[in-house]
Amino acid sequence: MSRVTNGSVSPEKRLGQNCIVQPLLTDLYQITMAYAYWKSGKTESHAVFDLFFRKNPFQGEFTVFAGLEECVKFLDKFSYSKSDIDYLRQILPPTIEEDFYKYLANLNAKEVTLYAVKEGTVIFPRIPMLRVEGPLIIVQLLETTLLNLVNYASLIATNASRYRMAAGKLKLYEFGLRRAQGPDGGLSASRYSYIGGFDGTSNVLAGKLFNIPVKGTHAHSYVTSFNSLDELTVRNLAPKGGGKAMDFVDLATKWRERLVAVFSVMLSEANDGEFAAFISFAIAFPNGFLSLVDTYDVKKSGLLNFSAVALTLYDLGYEPLGIRLDSGDLAYLSVIARNVFAKISREFKRPGFANLLIMASNDINEETILSLNEQGHEIDAFGIGTHLVTCQKQPALGGVFKMVEINGRARIKLSHDVAKVTIPGKKEAYRLYGENGNALIDLLQISSEAAPEVGKKVLCRHPFQEAKRAFVIPSKVEPLLQLYWKDGEICQPLPNMQEIKEQVVNSLKILRPDIRRTLNPTPYKVSVSDNLYHYLHNLWLENAPIGELS
Repeated sequence: MSRVTNGSVSPEKRLGQNCIVQPLLTDLYQITMAYAYWKSGKTESHAVFDLFFRKNPFQGEFTVFAGLEECVKFLDKFSYSKSDIDYLRQILPPTIEEDFYKYLANLNAKEVTLYAVKEGTVIFPRIPMLRVEGPLIIVQLLETTLLNLVNYASLIATNASRYRMAAGKLKLYEFGLRRAQGPDGGLSASRYSYIGGFDGTSNVLAGKLFNIPVKGTHAHSYVTSFNSLDELTVRNLAPKGGGKAMDFVDLATKWRERLVAVFSVMLSEANDGEFAAFISFAIAFPNGFLSLVDTYDVKKSGLLNFSAVALTLYDLGYEPLGIRLDSGDLAYLSVIARNVFAKISREFKRPGFANLLIMASNDINEETILSLNEQGHEIDAFGIGTHLVTCQKQPALGGVFKMVEINGRARIKLSHDVAKVTIPGKKEAYRLYGENGNALIDLLQISSEAAPEVGKKVLCRHPFQEAKRAFVIPSKVEPLLQLYWKDGEICQPLPNMQEIKEQVVNSLKILRPDIRRTLNPTPYKVSVSDNLYHYLHNLWLENAPIGELS
């Protein structure tokens, strides 16, 4: 993909377009509408569409916009191949004229103009995330694909950001590949959860493709694959600093015998198969030993076996990482584990032992983390899968793609449900800030209106409720829609994932805490200018049928 800088094109190393994202990744009715438009002579019609949503997800009051890079890549590569045209001939009625297929074969997105909110920005209902302008037929053909690229990406990024707020500074790892909606859903979940605030993923391919840190431990099956110490064919491990390899099994066994008194358990209560599994894993990964300790009994077996192996690693100059809890009372067990680690640290003069990592998994959701915070816990990191990647709390964002202008004339979609009435015309969006640096309100204006100015009073109106209005004197005005694609070229550099991740953090900071909070958040205000308010309602009256009583 090329970049435009001061008129010159420079290459940027970036992952190519997903091969699944192509013009046929669309709904059939986009193709049939395209033919009907073509048949009606609308090839020269120029349209403006807004891509937006009507309600924030997860019962919250903000959404994180994501997916812009894939949208731009889609525009960059948009064209129908010969095999695409051949397939369309098979599925469309035989009455379709041959010239239409020739028309499709020559289509591209060079005449399309794309304005978008910066990826990673917090966005709100009715504010266009994308404004797409261009020939009616082409822009219509883009609808389904653009919605597909934005809806799930923004939903996952928003979900991840909520987990990040709940977890505070604790580490968060995405473990959802096995539960995700197919391979592409799994990759997208890994990518956009990282953008939303996660620290890494278990998804190896996502790590390779998107340069996301990859983390993992082992499964219960690894532990249950061992029955006794006799199965260990590799017993020795050389010290980290060099020297003769030592009998790791013998050293760990002696440590376990010493630790029995610390744990106040009988040696027979500890599972030897688990002990053998931990020894085997430690010999294989002495610099990354992190064990799953709940296969049998956390207190009587898992922690004892882990501690014996971890102390042996310390003796040989290595530093074990910690444990993972995947079942049971996570708050209680994490406190037990931390107390045990602290006691071992004191009694055996191992300062680092008290700070070993405690990771928790087990079907964790946002409410689980908040509950654990209230209970008091000693967890350092969470591995989160199903609830994150499937967005069980709300499985879809509900973004829509609506025409707002054609051939310079504003269009409106009416409904008995006021929430579904569109705001007509080509618009600009601005974010107005208060003196404390927090965002006060978002404002939609007709594109021809002068932009709001710092220090000057602006009348902001609710789009549908006449009495709801307020004057705002902004201390900062931020235009939200930026030009990203025009005349077949990318108009500004696309941020990398780390930059988008930082944008999410910075964007959330501008919201008041009561807007970000989980329980009963305060709605953020989205308004229209006075001119747009009257424009909207006049157009509404022009298009609404007049009833007749008899």
